[in-house]
Amino acid sequence: MPRFSDTSLQNSKPSVDRKNRIKDPKNIKRTVDPAALEMLDFTSENNIITAFDRWSAQQPQCAFGYQGICCRICFAGPCRIKGDEGPGSMGICGAKDYTIVARNAVRMMAGGCSAHSDHGREIANVLYHMAEGHAPDYEIRDADKLRRVAKRIGLEVEGKSDIELAKEVALAALEDFGRPGEEKCTFLKSTLCEKRIKKFEETDVFPRAIDREVVEVMHRTHVGVDADPVNIIFGGIKCALADLNGEQLSTDISDILFGTPKPVMSEANLGVLDPDKVNIIVHGHNPILSQMVVDTAREMEEEAKAAGATGIQLSGICCTGNEVLMRNGVPIATSYMAQELAIATGAVDVMVVDVQCIMPGLRNVAECFHTKLVTTMSISKIPGSYHFAFDEAHAKESAAGVIRLAIETFKTRKASGRPVNVPKIKNKLMAGFSLEALLDLFAAINPENPIKVLTDAIDSGEIAGVCALAGCNNLEAVYEKNHTEIIKEMAKNNVFMVGTGCVMQAAAKHGLLTYEAVEEYAGPGLKAFIDRLYEANKDKLPDKLPLAFHMGSCVDNSRIFNLWTAMANEYGVDVPKVPFVASAPEAMSEKAVAIGTWVISNGIPCHVGAMPPLEGSNLVWSVVTCIAHDVFGGNFILETDPQVAAKKLLAALEYRAWKLRIHKKAAEEYGTELCQAF
Repeated sequence: MPRFSDTSLQNSKPSVDRKNRIKDPKNIKRTVDPAALEMLDFTSENNIITAFDRWSAQQPQCAFGYQGICCRICFAGPCRIKGDEGPGSMGICGAKDYTIVARNAVRMMAGGCSAHSDHGREIANVLYHMAEGHAPDYEIRDADKLRRVAKRIGLEVEGKSDIELAKEVALAALEDFGRPGEEKCTFLKSTLCEKRIKKFEETDVFPRAIDREVVEVMHRTHVGVDADPVNIIFGGIKCALADLNGEQLSTDISDILFGTPKPVMSEANLGVLDPDKVNIIVHGHNPILSQMVVDTAREMEEEAKAAGATGIQLSGICCTGNEVLMRNGVPIATSYMAQELAIATGAVDVMVVDVQCIMPGLRNVAECFHTKLVTTMSISKIPGSYHFAFDEAHAKESAAGVIRLAIETFKTRKASGRPVNVPKIKNKLMAGFSLEALLDLFAAINPENPIKVLTDAIDSGEIAGVCALAGCNNLEAVYEKNHTEIIKEMAKNNVFMVGTGCVMQAAAKHGLLTYEAVEEYAGPGLKAFIDRLYEANKDKLPDKLPLAFHMGSCVDNSRIFNLWTAMANEYGVDVPKVPFVASAPEAMSEKAVAIGTWVISNGIPCHVGAMPPLEGSNLVWSVVTCIAHDVFGGNFILETDPQVAAKKLLAALEYRAWKLRIHKKAAEEYGTELCQAF
């Protein structure tokens, strides 16, 4: 077998140039979601403006910004690069295209790291305050996870109560934000394989503390500081790895406080809304309040019924939705790009939001209906919305206030007699696959070494490898088309899939988190593998296993990182040799830039389906696609066509699996150590 069966698939340049990437830009119906299409007809007829309209109105977008060659970090500009030579080829300060593109990119990494990690800081503070007795409505729901995390990060656990350990874990997490010395981030170091630790130390990208790395990025990209694009990007990698540390501690502590997810059945798409119930949507990314809303709503069903409702219907959007789906089976209303369409149904009484990915345009749509938009966090307010200042010391009281507002709004909605317009479209789903839940499935086949079930299936050729799917929605692509097409293509080619975030919400809405999807789309090897897992676990599962395995919110990409690390440890190799790839089919936010960067620095090829602002510099492009691979073993695959992207991902898996088999065969035949080169 040659190095690649199709050498054209080595090319990380997108197959479609910029001019031809956007088709029919004035057509707002850029989606394959039937519920969204139905609602777009309604919003167009009623002159309700949504993100789909605004995207169309923005076309054509600024080519300078699109390519990353617009600089606005000082107000001598903004500057834009207009040529290869002469004074127009530099900013006023003399910065070349490669400096400007690199600075813009790593500032996005710092933004993403800040978002994920501040989320983690909030959760760590709640754990600490709970242990101190100042957050009485919270409790430790997974004491076993608490003790596993404490041991992993080097704490002594014997003879200590859960409350004592909770306080120590919280303090260790908070120290990862701002330790004064050069010691490395605890949560990251405790989860990396040894070879990655060595690699990060050799390349000086191992983060010391989250806040410190964000500040350093902002400093080095200030006007008149770092102009070396490679040095800038390596600083960005350090910040992105700090983001991974923030995600790791966020996931760990969320599981401790709210429970580690297990397989659960639910439903997804706008059809989960019930006009006869009090409809509350939780939206954002932080489970501190949303989990309390879920718990409190169960106790307030009778209040809702007394108001004339048949009950309370909770549903979720974005990663707050994923958090309560994973742990409680709360259905998914929709994903990021269609959040305004949920309100446009007229059935939503309250949408309660916390932080991240919340469109300010929600307020404009809510004004057309009786919906109350409720903000809860001091750093995230929207003019004209209701603000319930969330107080962890009175969390249950805060949640009850939100629910009572929803009940009162329901009464107003019913009294108005205004019809609602809920698409009768939804699909069932199975979610709740934390790493612990996934390993539990494998343990039913191999209790001594669960991860070997997965690696053996790859070694035998039954499955081609593993693909992680993550990321946002972006109307640069047709909404949810990239997500669904890549999942189907991976399945057909026997790839085991795990995922997080809005891509898994797309999969859920389109019926791809079901066994019916296995029967329709899975290749014979993948189907046999999923069937074998189900047969070994059927007595404890709520249904047959799905085509792709939903691992949680975007901070829960740390679970995926833990999965490939476990595979690397089982193989006895560094991560770049593991048959594992990643895809963000509709990447959009700064968080996606941070995640993608730590994915490739861990040695995983990472496809991005919406172009990041990098095309303005060939040098920077070479760094993230070629030099990144040479140094760290991973690289970006920048491809907007989902079919071509799938072929490139499959080629990367084919090469890695083939190379690993060759190296294992050579080691066995000659009695040598397994080759570690990548």
